[in-house]
Amino acid sequence: MMPDLGKYAGVVLSSYVVALGLIVALVAVSIWRARRVKAALEQVEKRSKRDG
Repeated sequence: MMPDLGKYAGVVLSSYVVALGLIVALVAVSIWRARRVKAALEQVEKRSKRDG
């Protein structure tokens, strides 16, 4: 199923690994940031409900 990449196999495969790693890192950072923002928004909402 894998195409014959010849002498460039190492370069091509390492590029795929780097690209996949960057995508995973971006998703992880996005999830982490979304959780932080959600927690901050919940704090603001609690404070606004408490203060009236």
